[in-house]
Amino acid sequence: MENSTLFSVLLVAIGLLVGFIIAFIINNMKVTKASKEAEKIINQAKKDAEKIKRDAAIEQKEEAHKLKMDLDKEIREKKDELKQFEARLLQRESSMDKRDELYQKRESALDDREEKLSERQLEIQNEKSKVEEIKKEQLELLQKISGFSKDKARELVMSQVKESMSKEVAEYIKEAEDEAKLTANQTARELIVTAMQKYAADIASDQTVTVVDLPSDEMKGRIIGREGRNIRTIEAITGVDLIIDDTPEAVVLSSFDPLRREIARVTLESLIKDGRIHPTRIEELYDKVCKDMKQKIIEYGQEATFELGLTKFDPALIEIIGKLHFRTSYGQNALQHSIEVAQLSGLIAGELGENVTMAKRAGLLHDIGKAIDHEIEGSHVDIGVDIAKKYNEDKVVINAIASHHGDTAATSVISTIVAIADALSASRPGARNDSLENYIQRLTQLEEVGNNIHGVEKTYAVQAGRELRVIVKPEEVDDLEAHKIAREVKEKIEANMKYPGTIKITVVRETRAQEEAK
Repeated sequence: MENSTLFSVLLVAIGLLVGFIIAFIINNMKVTKASKEAEKIINQAKKDAEKIKRDAAIEQKEEAHKLKMDLDKEIREKKDELKQFEARLLQRESSMDKRDELYQKRESALDDREEKLSERQLEIQNEKSKVEEIKKEQLELLQKISGFSKDKARELVMSQVKESMSKEVAEYIKEAEDEAKLTANQTARELIVTAMQKYAADIASDQTVTVVDLPSDEMKGRIIGREGRNIRTIEAITGVDLIIDDTPEAVVLSSFDPLRREIARVTLESLIKDGRIHPTRIEELYDKVCKDMKQKIIEYGQEATFELGLTKFDPALIEIIGKLHFRTSYGQNALQHSIEVAQLSGLIAGELGENVTMAKRAGLLHDIGKAIDHEIEGSHVDIGVDIAKKYNEDKVVINAIASHHGDTAATSVISTIVAIADALSASRPGARNDSLENYIQRLTQLEEVGNNIHGVEKTYAVQAGRELRVIVKPEEVDDLEAHKIAREVKEKIEANMKYPGTIKITVVRETRAQEEAK
């Protein structure tokens, strides 16, 4: 038993020893192989390094060669530039030499001329001395012959001249006075004609229609809208008649009020450009145009004062002046008429030696009351005087406004000049149209009939005065009251106005309920 165990241990020990020897041999073989591999890799790396070194040397040589070529090229270009610059310098130097030579020749010629002038001046001085001596000798000889001294002879001649001239002057003054009496009217007419000739302006006559161009005839249908709701909305809120006929690509706006017609025109053109034509959009654009119109009115006033060269106007007065652009008097544009009167007043004042600026200012403001005479009671003269006083205008300007229709006596020459200029502007052939003014007055009176009734918001005379549209306040007027207002307007028109044909009265009451969903 013990022998068997000992033998087993011995076998195990021998196995371990053999295994250790085998492992040692295998490990030694791996180390040898690895050393060979490492040596091979090192050799290959040395070869690659040599190749890289050679390639780098070649590339360096090529780069150096390229740099050398570029440097040589740049040197050659610099040399060429230096040569060209040197050539230009030589050319310029040559030109300066020629110019210097020319200047020297000119200077020499000037010296010669100056010398000749000096000699000529000396000769003239000598001749003058000789003339003075001869004159002196002749005077002494004349005194000896006449027996009068120089002073006595002068006194004698002057007394005789004085006596004869006094008679001639008196006769001349008498003749001038007689001629002035005979030619005073002719002179005044010539003065006025001269002023009119200097100011040649176009006749400022306004019409009651405006034509709006359309991009196509298809746009007419869009303006009319479904069942005519668009055109009814436009006419209702603007108070302007839309005439859509067979005229290709055009719509006519008809209204006696230039301001309404202008607002309607801009609104319609904005709708056509926008493309969205429906009642809500029409109202939005109309409100926007009404707000923009105030700035446009101010611009009209500023342009008028700038054209006349006038300054120091209150901004509120500038706006009132601009409103004259949308007022007419017998078909004549009120602002153009005022500018024309200002120009004529300035020209006449200049001819008479009066204050030209003051005359122009008075001429521009003489009809200022017409800008707001539809808003407050009173004549345009009284309203104009109140406006001028409110904005601290000069007394001369106030008197010119008050007296230009003869309501008040003129207290200055400028007031008379403004009255003359006003008459000149209004009396030119074609400047005014009585029939148009009467037409406008009739339509204005027609609208005032409706506006004077309680509960009425706006009244528009449309269809050339054949229809009156009365817009009432829905919160103050019910449906039954609307019928009553229509009857009341009809009775007032029949009692107080004369008109051809019949007038249709339409009372419009509109109630809207609006909510906003959030």
